[in-house]
Amino acid sequence: MHCEMILDEYRERRQEFEQIKNVVIDTLRQRLENNHIVVAGLEGRVKTEKSLTGKLELKGYKYRILDDITDIIGVRIITFFSDEVDVISALVERIFEIDWENSVDKRKMLEIDRFGYMSLHYICRIPASLCTDPTIPQLNTTRFELQIRSALQHVWANMQHDTGYKSDVEVPVEHQRSLNRLAGILELADEQFSRIRKEINDYRRNVQSLVANGNFNEVPLNGDTFRSYCEHKPFKRLADKIATINQAELYEDSLMPYYNVLVHMGMKTIGDVERMRLDYRDSAYQLALIQLAGTGLDIVAYSVTLQNLCIVKILKDGFGEAGLIRMFAALYGESSYNAPRAQRIYQQAQKINLI
Repeated sequence: MHCEMILDEYRERRQEFEQIKNVVIDTLRQRLENNHIVVAGLEGRVKTEKSLTGKLELKGYKYRILDDITDIIGVRIITFFSDEVDVISALVERIFEIDWENSVDKRKMLEIDRFGYMSLHYICRIPASLCTDPTIPQLNTTRFELQIRSALQHVWANMQHDTGYKSDVEVPVEHQRSLNRLAGILELADEQFSRIRKEINDYRRNVQSLVANGNFNEVPLNGDTFRSYCEHKPFKRLADKIATINQAELYEDSLMPYYNVLVHMGMKTIGDVERMRLDYRDSAYQLALIQLAGTGLDIVAYSVTLQNLCIVKILKDGFGEAGLIRMFAALYGESSYNAPRAQRIYQQAQKINLI
């Protein structure tokens, strides 16, 4: 009899549950965005009447009233990496009131066949300090379940839902053993993804520190290190000097297209790029004087600095017009314009004795 009463109350409050779920999801989405946290998924649901009926048939004796059931509203946050679960859990604890007695950290379970269910389960309420709404009478008293787990845990849980312990058909032992071994592999993969990401982030921070401190010879040249180097505006002084030739405005475009050029030129470290900057900056400026003379250009691209430095080095190293054509091909792709452009610049360089 009391199960029917619970179902009746559920039907009356169904729309309210949907509203509470939406408040929770909107709040989480905003807070995650504010804290620059990117997640793989954020989803919610209100338990269907069919699902609730099944739950009551199995465990109705445990519940006196509808509010005794804490997972009528369920919300799940899916992280890319397992170590992000703790970061997001700290955020959740600051946002919602946590029912600690009914919350559980299933990550502490050691059974190998429970990998997909090793999520962090909070039972929460929306505090009045966060949100109140007279149109939702029980907004601040209704509890909801919030799960946080990694993407691999989520995928495994979904795959095992129809084959694992929630199935109506018992899985043969040999198949269960195979599933358990796979669970162990996925758990190891989850841990390794987090470890590798941490090591990559540590590497990037170390590179940024080396670049910031001017230890260029210790920094290998790659896309990340070149980007960090460019962020310090190493060519800004030369760019400003070139812009004054025509009293032009400086347009700060990206230098990243020149990364492949530098690699093709045989540069191995950021120190090689820095030496080119120091050794050839005067010649690069002299070349710019020839290029801009009489043009009346009132906008100069920031990248002209690195382009001219590369031109000077290519010519000083004796690679001539062929080297310039290869540089333009690396920048702009194969084109019939590359050869005439290279010839024009070669002639300009001859005027200032670069060759």
